[in-house]
Amino acid sequence: MLIGNVGKDPEIRYLDGNNPQAGSNTKVATFPLATSERYRDRNGELHENTEWHNVVAWRGNADVIERFVKRGTQLYVEGRLRTRSWTDQSGVKKFTTEVVADTLQLLGKKSDNPAQASEPAAQPYAPAAQYQQPAPQAGNIPMDAPSDDLPF
Repeated sequence: MLIGNVGKDPEIRYLDGNNPQAGSNTKVATFPLATSERYRDRNGELHENTEWHNVVAWRGNADVIERFVKRGTQLYVEGRLRTRSWTDQSGVKKFTTEVVADTLQLLGKKSDNPAQASEPAAQPYAPAAQYQQPAPQAGNIPMDAPSDDLPF
């Protein structure tokens, strides 16, 4: 789980190249996300550490990224780590670790995000239904269920 700011405009690609009409509609969005941590040392001096994460979003999440996310957008990203390797042109083996986004949520005010400010207000982003957990209903709790499931 990460909360951070997008470092540059997302790059949108399709598995069949850059032509969405060529048959395959599998879209992928990639972008850097900066997360920052602030702390005071023993002398009371304020320090800030910023980490950069490579984020990859597929299909529906890539659609959301393409429509609403630009450089500076504040995002909540939930996903899993994936490490890939390849050999570059000079024969050196390279590695990268990416966050494959499962869940995205736009944060901040709509006016803070230039991409959202240009979109109509009637269609707020809602995560894909497959990632939402239904809220428990009071009627679904059995009457003989313990009121407290703590082991102590």
